[in-house]
Amino acid sequence: MKNLRKYVVLSAISAVLFSCDGESVPVVNDVNLEFTNTFADKAIVLGDANSAAATKHTSQQDQVHHFQELKYVVSNIRLVTSEGKELPYNINDLDKGATVIDQAKPYSLTYTLSNIPASEYKQIKFGLGIKSELNTLDQTRFPKFYEAAGANDTKMHWEWGTGYRFTKIEGFYDVDNKTLSVHTGSTVKGKKDEPESYKQGVDAYRDITLDLPKNVVVGHKSPTIIIKADFDKLLSGNTKITLASEGRDPNATPSIHTANNMKVFVDNLGGDSKENKGMFSIIGVK
Repeated sequence: MKNLRKYVVLSAISAVLFSCDGESVPVVNDVNLEFTNTFADKAIVLGDANSAAATKHTSQQDQVHHFQELKYVVSNIRLVTSEGKELPYNINDLDKGATVIDQAKPYSLTYTLSNIPASEYKQIKFGLGIKSELNTLDQTRFPKFYEAAGANDTKMHWEWGTGYRFTKIEGFYDVDNKTLSVHTGSTVKGKKDEPESYKQGVDAYRDITLDLPKNVVVGHKSPTIIIKADFDKLLSGNTKITLASEGRDPNATPSIHTANNMKVFVDNLGGDSKENKGMFSIIGVK
């Protein structure tokens, strides 16, 4: 019995370690994703209409704005090895591979990828939003994500649709603090109550590819990749947005959630081509 117990312990250890030049190295380790939300290089502080502490930012179209609420969904995460092999992380399981980044909840700004194979990684890929085949409010299949996205004040469910909100921004703009409300998410079009007529409307999902400034080594340490989301791009991205305001010529509506109005914000935040990469960048690894 004693020998059997030793064998079991040694077997468990051998499943976690491998030998490399006589040195034991973990077969797997964690990779932490740390999200920092900014206006350009200034960290975002949320606040209500009269907040003195909130981070106020001026767009290229000379409109002052700040946020009271800031949330977005990250899913479909993949790491790419130095040899170019793509490692998917629970890409078809929203419970295990998707998260809501919420600026009001500091713990949500770090997301841990568990049991990542020891290797060197040169890129990270992920989705802003949820790919179409998983974008249904499925409480049975993905109860944890469904609850996380809908519970309490998160409210990342569309009230009128079957999918999730991908980004949710509430705030204020101009010196008189008019309401700013930008919600994005994929839509369908068709005849009401006739599912067979439904087709893809606005595809708000965006796939993001970011090169790492240096290879991330997973092995002895649990590395951290710091990802910046620059919300200056909301109004000052590839398309320069002027919000509706007296005396101005607006090209976007600040508080009506329509498919046509939403598209310009989606492309600014998530990009729509290799040249227009949206708001995300890597600012460091550690």
